[in-house]
Amino acid sequence: MSTELTGPVAAFVETVNKHDDAFLDFFTDDGFVDDWGRIFTGRDAIQDWSDKEFIGAKGTMTVTQVDTDGDDIVVIADWRSSWANGLSRFTFRPAGDKFAAMIIREG
Repeated sequence: MSTELTGPVAAFVETVNKHDDAFLDFFTDDGFVDDWGRIFTGRDAIQDWSDKEFIGAKGTMTVTQVDTDGDDIVVIADWRSSWANGLSRFTFRPAGDKFAAMIIREG
């Protein structure tokens, strides 16, 4: 286990912590966010979700652990925002230098 982020995940977290909508560029065209079982597929749906609960909520991720599960990259982070707070598990499913999915669960 580590707390060191590399590659697209490191850039993604940095972009999110700057509250930058450019985080959308990290997803494939058919990429999705699974936020505790609620699925948002494609750029427009992810943007709508984010406007309220992610970037729009001024969220920040303080990484406490990084691991892998097969090809997936699992990041445990202390999530702080105006929408929700607490340890969260962000599972990134890589697709080249982008993500096919980001799955969010309790950390």
